[in-house]
Amino acid sequence: MSVETAAAVAERFKELYGAEPEGVWAAPGRVNLIGEHTDYNDGFVMPFALPHTAVAAVSRRADGVLRLHSADVAGDVVELRVDDLAPESDRNWTAYPSGVLWALREAGHALTGADIHLASTVPAGAGLSSSAALEVVVALALNELYGLGLKGWQLARLCQRAENVYVGAPVGIMDQTASACCELGHALFLDTRDLSQKQIPFDLAAEGMRLLVVDTQVKHSHSEGEYGKRRAGCEKGAALLGVNALRDVAYDDLDAALDRLGDDEEVRRLVRHVVTEDQRVERVVALLESGETRAIGPVLTEGHTSLRDDFRISCPELDLVVETANGAGALGARMTGGGFGGSAIVLAEAADVETITKAVEEAFAAAGFTAPRVFEAVPAAGARRVS
Repeated sequence: MSVETAAAVAERFKELYGAEPEGVWAAPGRVNLIGEHTDYNDGFVMPFALPHTAVAAVSRRADGVLRLHSADVAGDVVELRVDDLAPESDRNWTAYPSGVLWALREAGHALTGADIHLASTVPAGAGLSSSAALEVVVALALNELYGLGLKGWQLARLCQRAENVYVGAPVGIMDQTASACCELGHALFLDTRDLSQKQIPFDLAAEGMRLLVVDTQVKHSHSEGEYGKRRAGCEKGAALLGVNALRDVAYDDLDAALDRLGDDEEVRRLVRHVVTEDQRVERVVALLESGETRAIGPVLTEGHTSLRDDFRISCPELDLVVETANGAGALGARMTGGGFGGSAIVLAEAADVETITKAVEEAFAAAGFTAPRVFEAVPAAGARRVS
């Protein structure tokens, strides 16, 4: 994020609220390299931060008022009373930042209000965690301004609670942790059970490769029912198998576990995806640590097949990206994010990027789909103060 962007957000804050902000913070969106729908099953994930960020200029208030404004949403400043914040009372964009303040207060922190102006370059609805970036940047700012002393993983937990309880979306912990904790030039190997982290070097350019994000322009919404149905099905599978979470089903024991589920085909499919996906994350970590980066490509494609056929959250546009990219010489490709639209990622040799991009764009045009947005994903820094 440029200095100019931070300065512009600070200047707009001054126009809105009549004073300089106490600071400006940024929190990134994320791409999930591998590990989809494993986070709410206590499993493994491997995201990295994008250069695209949500930026917030913030100042404290002492009068119990929260004032919110976004450069990305038409409308005036929204004014709320801190004491009136209540779960699922807000169906607008303001639920994300106000939910964070609510969660911090619920956790016992004495916050007395804030003025906040937000602007984001994270594409909304693209499966790149625009909402988590919004939550984390507000949490980071309030944490610093109010001297709360919370660490990144603790802020991530509170942001997840804000989205689960206040917004009403049953998301896992990955997106908020990625935004809060990722490091420049690394992917984050995260155990979502105990939140232990390992930063894995991920510098594709140095090895002559690129990772493309293909935003299909098909918008999704986690708050709507399909995401919740998948989560409930996973919880049902864990209960039927007598484990706390599907993380506890060993990959080597998968066939026996599926046999125990009998003829409940839907639950069998969900269980099979989660258990094999956890194993795929571990395979990717091992390959990256041993310097076999190109070998992760087929693992990414395996993950897409599982998300398409077992978890059933893909869509024709995502399938077309994966099929076309691989057919045009990609090392591997898969959908990323919650599903039902959003983005796919494509691992490719640098020399093949132009050919693959053209092939995908032409395939979308031939199918009558909206033209996709294609850009390179470079592992960026996590949430931080910028001025």
